Order: sequence, then structure tokens, then C-alpha cells
Amino acid sequence: MKIAISSIGQDDLSSELSPIFGRCPFFVIVEIENNEIKNHKRIENKAVIQAGGAGIMAAQTIANEKVNAVISNAVGPRAFDVLQQLGIEMYKAQGSTVKEAIDLFIQGKLSKINGPGVMGIGRGLGLGRRRFN
Repeated sequence: MKIAISSIGQDDLSSELSPIFGRCPFFVIVEIENNEIKNHKRIENKAVIQAGGAGIMAAQTIANEKVNAVISNAVGPRAFDVLQQLGIEMYKAQGSTVKEAIDLFIQGKLSKINGPGVMGIGRGLGLGRRRFN
């Protein structure tokens, strides 16, 4: 199984979780086999700088990685629709790092996301314009 986790850090498994999906700076792609992490890699989310359509672009990036699931705190309406149409399951992130979220996923302790989430009222948290170096 391949999972994409929205992240703000560049340290792969020890990276901090991002509160958002579409405009998170990075995704950590983790392959799980027999309840163990077999491989992982970090990819940059180029949608973070988009003026519009960031959620759709991020969802397409994830789909190109052939993931089966996403772990994130919030998935916006457009990204939610795209991921749902592609059959990619979404789970509510818990913990503070990618590794903690993956461990909770393996233990079956993450809840499925059954509807789009909104960060703030209509405009998100403004994190899409923030630089993460």
C-alpha cells in the first residue's frame, strides 16, 4: 500500500505534519508492506504556489504517484472530489510527525475523512503564500 502524507518539513519521516493538503509544501510517500514501512520518499508539492486550483493540482500529483490513501488534517472540496473519484482513501492525520501518523495508520487508529474540510472561512489559513525553507 502507498500512502501520501501532507508535510511541512524536508526530513521525510520526522517531518512535521501539514495542517492542509492542497497547499502543503511537501508530500511524503510511504510504502507499507506487512505493516512495516518498506520505502519512503519526499516530493515537492508544486501546487503550493498556484493562484487557484491548488487542491486539484495536489490531488493529481498524488494520483501520479499511484497512492492508495492520503493522510492529512484537511482536504478541501475540490481535492476531496478528485481523490474520491480516483478511489484514493483519505484519513484524518493524528500525531505531530509523518512517522507518528503512519504508525497510527498501521495500528488502525486513524479515522476516514468522509467529506471535505475547510480551514478557516473560505480562504484557508493563508499558508499557501508562506515560505518553508
